[in-house]
Amino acid sequence: MDRIRVVLADDHPVVLAGIRTLLNADPEVELVGEATDGGEALPMIRAVAPDVAVIDVSMPGLNGLELTERVTGECPGTRVLVLTVHEDAAYVQPLMRAGARGYLLKRSAADDLLRAVRAVASGGVYLDPSIAGHALAVPSGSDGRPGMVEGREPLSPREAETLRLIAQGFSNKEIARRIDVSVKSVETYKARAAEKLGLRTRAEIIRYGAAHGWFDALALR
Repeated sequence: MDRIRVVLADDHPVVLAGIRTLLNADPEVELVGEATDGGEALPMIRAVAPDVAVIDVSMPGLNGLELTERVTGECPGTRVLVLTVHEDAAYVQPLMRAGARGYLLKRSAADDLLRAVRAVASGGVYLDPSIAGHALAVPSGSDGRPGMVEGREPLSPREAETLRLIAQGFSNKEIARRIDVSVKSVETYKARAAEKLGLRTRAEIIRYGAAHGWFDALALR
């Protein structure tokens, strides 16, 4: 199996060293570059084309938002995972709109960094459990009942579970293992659930999940 290739950008040497140690300890991850500012990180990401770029929000050169926008636009094969101390939703929303696929607090990194890297690398979205519930706007018109939208057919238990796991960043293959079905069945459950709820994109699934508490700490453990 190919290893997940990661570039790390952070201007704090202690943080950089700690994250490097965590990444190097996982045999499924390969650290292919490090940078200490955004201006240095962008050409490195262009050159080595990693699967995931783990970047700090507050960096000299290019800040995290600017770097996320540039990487998303110029390096479509690289997914951005933001690593930061900022818990305010005012930081989360612009970064997700800019194309970030994950947002992880530095205080959670020791426990959740590798899980976040895997989720983002597999095409999922990862939000730190402590901020996910309030970081995304609740969709208007939601009646607060999981699996229900007024005037639409309710989700089956399998459809609801599949959509919840997709929102939490799990790949179709991982979901298939968790609920003991085939990958094709997962794709079918996802399509049916999205159609019933009128959700067209992964971002809409994430917002729906946030509105229904799918990102609380217990749901993600």
